[in-house]
Amino acid sequence: MIERYQTPEMRALWSEARKYQAWAEVEILVMEAWESLGQVPIGTAKQLREALQKKPLDVSFARRVEEIEAETRHDIVAFTRALTEWVEDAQGSSPEVARWLHLGLTSTDVVDTAQNVLLDEALGLIEQELDKVLTALKHLAVRYKHLPAVGRTHGVHAEPTSFGLRFLAFYAALLRDRERLGRAREGIRVAMISGSVGNYAHVEPAVEAWVARKLGFQIEPASSQVVPRDRHAELMGALAILGANLERVAVELRHLQRTEVLETQEPFSYKQTGSSSMPHKKNPVALENISGLARLLRSNLQAELENVALWHERDISHSSVERVILPDTTTLAHYMLRRLGRVLEGLVVFEENIQRNLERTRGLVYSQRVLGLLIEAGLDRTAAYEIVQRNALRSWAAGQDFRALLEADPACPLKGGALAQAFDPGYFLRYVDTIYARFGL
Repeated sequence: MIERYQTPEMRALWSEARKYQAWAEVEILVMEAWESLGQVPIGTAKQLREALQKKPLDVSFARRVEEIEAETRHDIVAFTRALTEWVEDAQGSSPEVARWLHLGLTSTDVVDTAQNVLLDEALGLIEQELDKVLTALKHLAVRYKHLPAVGRTHGVHAEPTSFGLRFLAFYAALLRDRERLGRAREGIRVAMISGSVGNYAHVEPAVEAWVARKLGFQIEPASSQVVPRDRHAELMGALAILGANLERVAVELRHLQRTEVLETQEPFSYKQTGSSSMPHKKNPVALENISGLARLLRSNLQAELENVALWHERDISHSSVERVILPDTTTLAHYMLRRLGRVLEGLVVFEENIQRNLERTRGLVYSQRVLGLLIEAGLDRTAAYEIVQRNALRSWAAGQDFRALLEADPACPLKGGALAQAFDPGYFLRYVDTIYARFGL
C-alpha cells in the first residue's frame, strides 16, 4: 500500500521484518512440538528463541533474506538460511538449531500459518477502529433522535423523519459488519502444519496440534498444501461489505453537504484549503476518499475469489495476488475507519438548515398524512387522493402553501384544527423510541 493510505499500526504489522518474526515463531513452535515428541533434543527451540530475543529480526535481516533469495529464487529457503546465520551470529554457533530447523515442513506450513497470525492481528486492529466509529454513530443517533428532518426517496423530499434515525441505520449496518468480521476472523484463526501435500507424511498431526494450541488457533481439519482459500475469501468479503457500508455513510453525508442542502459538513480545519483556484470551497474530500477506496476493497474481493480454485494439492497462483491484496485490504479498511471516525467526531450539523429544508416544499411532505385523515373522515381513497394530488400539483406549480390551498378547496372536508394536525412533524416520529429500544438506546 502506498504510504498515503497507510496507518502506522498496519505499516508495522505488514513490514518484512514483522513477517519474518511471524515465520520464526512458527518455526520455534514446531521445534518445541518435536521436542515434546522426543524427536529433537530438549532445549533446541529455547536456543533459537533466546537468540532472537538477544538479536531480534529487523530490517537488516530482511535485507539478508532478499540477498539470498536473489540466488535461491525461494523465499523460505532464503529465510531459513538467513535465520541460521542470524542465530550463529547471536549465539556464536548453532549446530543443533541449523540441524533441526524446518524439520518435516513445507514452505506453506510456515507461510500460511504465520500469515493467519498476521491477519488475526490486523483484524483486531480493524475491530478497534470499527468500535470507535460505532461509538460516534451511536452518539449522533442519540443526540438527534427527536430532531425532525425531511426524508428523501429517489433524492426527492418524501416525508418527515428523525434526523438521528439515519445514523442509527448506519450504526445497525456496522454492527452487522462487526459480526461478519468476527466470523471471518474466527475462520482465519487456523494453523496448518501438515506437510508437502497435506497428509502428514513427514510431520505428525501432534505437531500441528501443538502449534495451534500455542497460537490459540484451531487446526485446519483438511488441508492440501495450503489453507483452503475460501477462508480468505470470506474474510475479504467481510471487508468488502464493510467498505460498502462505510461508503454508504460517506455518500449520505456527501449529499447532505451539497450547497443546496447543507445539513451537515465534514470538519474543515484551520488553514485547510478546499480548492487551488476557488478560495471559498469546502469540499467533502475525506468522504469522497472513503467512497473511492471502497472500490478497491470490492475489486480485491474478486481477486481473492479467483484464489479459491488452485491446481491439485496447490499451485502458487494465489501467492503473488495475496502479497498485494491482503496487506492492502486490511490497511485500507483500517485507514477508512479511522478517517470516517474523525469525520463523525467533528461533524458539523446545521439544525436551522434541516428545519428550512423540512419546510422548503411548503407542506407538501405532509401529503400522505392529509390523505389518511381524509379517508378517516369518510372519503373513499380515490376521491381523497384526487383532492390531495390536485392541490399538491398546484402548490408545486404556483409555489403556494399546500395547507392554504386545502383550506380554500371546497371539496376538502378538513378545515382549521382538523387539517392542522396533518402538518405536525411529531406524528412521524412517534415510533422512533420503539426503533431505538431495539438497540438498547
